[in-house]
Amino acid sequence: MKEINISGKKRTETGKKASKLMRKEGLVPCNLYGEKKGENGLPEALAFSVPMVDLRKLVYTPHIYVVNLNIDGEEHKAVMKELQFHPVSDALLHIDFYEIHEDKPITIGIPVKLNGLAQGVRDGGRLSLIVRKVDVTAKYTDIPETLDIDVTNLTIGKSIKVGELNFEGLEMATSKEVVVCTIKATRKSNAAAQDAAEENA
Repeated sequence: MKEINISGKKRTETGKKASKLMRKEGLVPCNLYGEKKGENGLPEALAFSVPMVDLRKLVYTPHIYVVNLNIDGEEHKAVMKELQFHPVSDALLHIDFYEIHEDKPITIGIPVKLNGLAQGVRDGGRLSLIVRKVDVTAKYTDIPETLDIDVTNLTIGKSIKVGELNFEGLEMATSKEVVVCTIKATRKSNAAAQDAAEENA
């Protein structure tokens, strides 16, 4: 996984009003969750803020990153867990980070990359990527930047499901029945199939 360095400042004031003022100043409210738990047994968050300009490379990219967070001099390794955007303006409102450790597995979505020219595409079909990311569980040091899937032998009407994927050191966390990609028939492929059937008749 790629790494990126982000610096933030702890925030003492939380709530909607404080967050609104922060955003007006070009800051994004963030929380870091780790092993620390509160009196109710729920994970306790470290509240901090980061300038929006420093988050663009992390947020607006297909890549996944290990984030080296420096919060008022304290160092943390983390991954992004949840993003909140404004429903109308699409502005970034909030980020939740999750602290990670070398010896503890994490679950994270990995981008899917399809490799090869599928037989079904050669026959006139259309290759469709159904899910762009698949959730995996592994130590973060074992997590690849992409899940490379060979589609060379995929024919028209056939699909690849999560349950068919196998990557060393990774446990698939997405349901086995989820379809990753499929080859759909087109008018061109249907016509070619009909011509072939007539020739063999």
